[in-house]
Amino acid sequence: MRIEEDIKLDFRDVLIRPKRSTLSSRKEVDLERHYDFKHSGLSWSGVPIMASNMDGVGTFEMAKALSALRLFTVLKKGYTVAEHRAGSENIMYNDTFAVSTGTSDMEFAKLGIILQNNPDISFICIDIANGYSEHFGDFVEKVRKEFTNKTIIAGNVVTADMTQELVLRGADIVKVGIGPGSVCTTRIQTGVGYPQLSAIIECADAAHGLGAHIIADGGCTCPGDVAKAFGAGADFVMLGGMLAGHDEGGGEIKDNKVTFYGMSSDTAMEKHHGGVAEYRSSEGRTVEIPYRGAVKHTIQDLLGGLRSTCTYVGASCLKQLPKCTTFIRVNRQINDVFLK
Repeated sequence: MRIEEDIKLDFRDVLIRPKRSTLSSRKEVDLERHYDFKHSGLSWSGVPIMASNMDGVGTFEMAKALSALRLFTVLKKGYTVAEHRAGSENIMYNDTFAVSTGTSDMEFAKLGIILQNNPDISFICIDIANGYSEHFGDFVEKVRKEFTNKTIIAGNVVTADMTQELVLRGADIVKVGIGPGSVCTTRIQTGVGYPQLSAIIECADAAHGLGAHIIADGGCTCPGDVAKAFGAGADFVMLGGMLAGHDEGGGEIKDNKVTFYGMSSDTAMEKHHGGVAEYRSSEGRTVEIPYRGAVKHTIQDLLGGLRSTCTYVGASCLKQLPKCTTFIRVNRQINDVFLK
């Protein structure tokens, strides 16, 4: 046993310090990024905000709506081969969504069929809660060898060493985050995790040193948190709870509320696996959240906040935001007198 005594930070522990700016309007800020991926050799341009591959978020309907705005969606795992064939045809751009897979032999076979039927899909997301197993690294390497021209997203991890390991195994983009999500209880059930802001800073540094990229996955509760994630060096920011409750996510609306749950919750495991296996416990919540209408209104608010962040620090484009960001540690972020 050992203790690391240097302080690790979360979004709530910091604010971004304002700086002089030559920008006169939020209209001047360019939020699009262009990335070239290390292993696939492919390029991508767009607004690097992602819908998470969760039920109620990572749907074909969400992908259609976000694709029109050049945002990205990681599709949920539960879609069948037939649903992929039908749904993919309705998305405006083939490079604005990823197909998700786990690491079982059955899921690998399903992935192969989906990509055979939809050869224009260019992104694969290999997604498990614990990216630290040797099996996971082996699977990333297996997918890289089988699909050499696809851009591979892999995770989740929270440390520099495993970020580098996954990149060396064939990942183009590493997904960063263990336990920060709004409906995730991993930290409660296991005591395992890493404050998300520090995880982003450390993993981004590791990935960028190898010519790869990262996704900040989880922990964002407002547009300001998204700005902090980009300021910390994230190439993409993935959102679950912030994009839940919209028309595009599906689900039944009852009393103006929608059910939202973590993908390791009792609800998800009952739906997808017939229940919680006797050797594990639930690591997710099931909650009722307000119905929020069309997602375009939330996206407009989010992008407006992000542009405003850039004007406060003098960043004319999203690419410049990390260079213009200075974080200051705080004991209190906001006046919450009317939030109680």
